[in-house]
Amino acid sequence: MFKKYVLLVGIGVSLFSTSGYAQENPPIPQGELTLEEILEYSLVNSPMIKQSQIDQEIGDHEIKASLADWYPQVTLSGAGNYNIKLQTSVIGDQLITFGQPWNSNLMFQVNQTLFNRDQLFASKSSKYYRDQLDKAIKNTRISTIVEVSKAYYDILLAEEQLNVLNENIGRLEKQLKDAKNRYESGLVDKTDYQRASISLSNEMSVRNRVQTSFDARYAYLKQLMGCPEEFEFTVSFDREEMLSEIYMDASEPLVLENRVEYQLMQTQQTLNEIQFSYEKWNYLPQLSASYNYNWLYFNQDFSNLYNQAYPTSTVGLTLSLPIFQGGKRNHRVRVADLQVDRGAIDLQNLGNQIKTEYEVALTTYQSDVYAWENIRENMKMAEEVYDIIKLQYDEGIKAYVDLVVAETDLRTAQINHLNAIFQVLESKLDLEKALGLIE
Repeated sequence: MFKKYVLLVGIGVSLFSTSGYAQENPPIPQGELTLEEILEYSLVNSPMIKQSQIDQEIGDHEIKASLADWYPQVTLSGAGNYNIKLQTSVIGDQLITFGQPWNSNLMFQVNQTLFNRDQLFASKSSKYYRDQLDKAIKNTRISTIVEVSKAYYDILLAEEQLNVLNENIGRLEKQLKDAKNRYESGLVDKTDYQRASISLSNEMSVRNRVQTSFDARYAYLKQLMGCPEEFEFTVSFDREEMLSEIYMDASEPLVLENRVEYQLMQTQQTLNEIQFSYEKWNYLPQLSASYNYNWLYFNQDFSNLYNQAYPTSTVGLTLSLPIFQGGKRNHRVRVADLQVDRGAIDLQNLGNQIKTEYEVALTTYQSDVYAWENIRENMKMAEEVYDIIKLQYDEGIKAYVDLVVAETDLRTAQINHLNAIFQVLESKLDLEKALGLIE
């Protein structure tokens, strides 16, 4: 079943909801992948997801094991002995020897718990433990979405920076060619040509640094995705769509119950309260029923031991009532009561932490949006300034140093604009996480 993921930094993503190991694995990543495709693969193959699924399966088996004591417990046991010295007793004025040198038995026994506080606790708490396991997986999925998305944006940022650098290098190569022609024509001295060569060399050095960083960026993304290193793919995105979805409603109210961490803490507090009740039940008796059938064998000779059986059978009830335990019960009840008090404080403290996280995320997002809007205007002005100075330089009005400054300002503005875009995307992701909107 498809499950809609809330706007991930401006991109609406529909993903298959995973359910343990039952979901079919998505295809191996190859070619150009969108964020949706990367997340779909990650939510099945990420090491964190697989670990949380195994933890859930372990927890489920532990719950079933604790509930298994409600079922009849059937055992079959056997024993055999050789009496080196038989028992002798005085009866009247005679010494009588009892027993046979060889004896053995085979016993079939069934025990059924009728009332036991441990089993009552297991039955009452099992659904809350399962709820914790489900929420733990949900929390892992949210963390995976956030971390994978940020790694994806980091690669996109580098690609966009590389595009800007390639564009600038193209301009610088043309400027170097023009400066060289002017120098050879005697229109200018060699300083313009040398400056153009230096600028081009510096820009190519920056481009090389960005290019060589891709292997590490993709390796980190593959690590988060759980993707084999030998499989190659590239990331793709629609820049216009991303920019159109960059804004979000900052007036969205914070609801603590939307945060999975808060839900986990609430469930833990419920378990604390159940534990408190369990400790108070310590005075309750334990009642069980049993049935056994025992085959007895004994004989003078081992070879004839199992020729004849002498069976016995019993059925009965066992009632155990704790009367005095040295005050242990009272102390354990008090400990459980204090755990409830501690849990209430933990829940309140977590609520305050979430509120602080939300305020920080909201402030950061709003500041980043404001900075991006200003930087965008600065980039437009830098483009206009460069175009004007380039025309003036071509006409011989401006010196080459002015063109270099304009070129540097333009490249800086373009890079700053890209950094600002992806900073907004990441801060929006953090705000959505703080609001509990990522499902």
